[in-house]
Amino acid sequence: MSNHSWLTLVKKHRAIAVIRAPELELGRQMALAVASGGIQIIEITWNSANAPELIAKLRSELPGCAIGTGTLLNLQHLHQAIATGAQFLFTPHVDSDMIQTAVAENIPIIPGALSPTEIVTAWHRGATCVKVFPVQAVGGANYIKSLQGPLGHIPLIPTGGVTLENAREFLEAGAIAVGLSGQLFPKQFVETSNWQAISQQAKTLMALVNNS
Repeated sequence: MSNHSWLTLVKKHRAIAVIRAPELELGRQMALAVASGGIQIIEITWNSANAPELIAKLRSELPGCAIGTGTLLNLQHLHQAIATGAQFLFTPHVDSDMIQTAVAENIPIIPGALSPTEIVTAWHRGATCVKVFPVQAVGGANYIKSLQGPLGHIPLIPTGGVTLENAREFLEAGAIAVGLSGQLFPKQFVETSNWQAISQQAKTLMALVNNS
């Protein structure tokens, strides 16, 4: 997936499901549930159980979705993720070597940053977008809005505190998209395999973000 196609996809769908699963089949069911609810961008965290196998399975089973990975902490993780077939890459931090490696491979990379200095550094190194994480720790949507004056040219994806209730607020503040994890997968729904309820969570989110 090229940077251009990634940006087009993100601007269209505006929401990313982030899955961190302790078992492969659980992660698979979580992904299938949100996909049936209309979410087409799915991130499998690299610290999920059997993440490479799960990514490969989902690439096959959900051809209409973009399947990527996140929580990549070093170059070894990044190379492994690329070899697995991940279509986009998220990191929780800014690492110039990781960014430049992804750029050389023409794979979208979205590093995590928090301060304006980190955000600009990531962008100048070649980041496709910048993940603002953990956004709730620094003011939530108001922080995204305050960045728009000097940094409005940088596409931002806030995570870490985005909920169904405030997702639209982040987009109205200037975010290009939002990433949600636990909010899409309430513990009671996952523990009882209530995939229909999780699918409904996804439908609700997509209706909210596409009305913003």
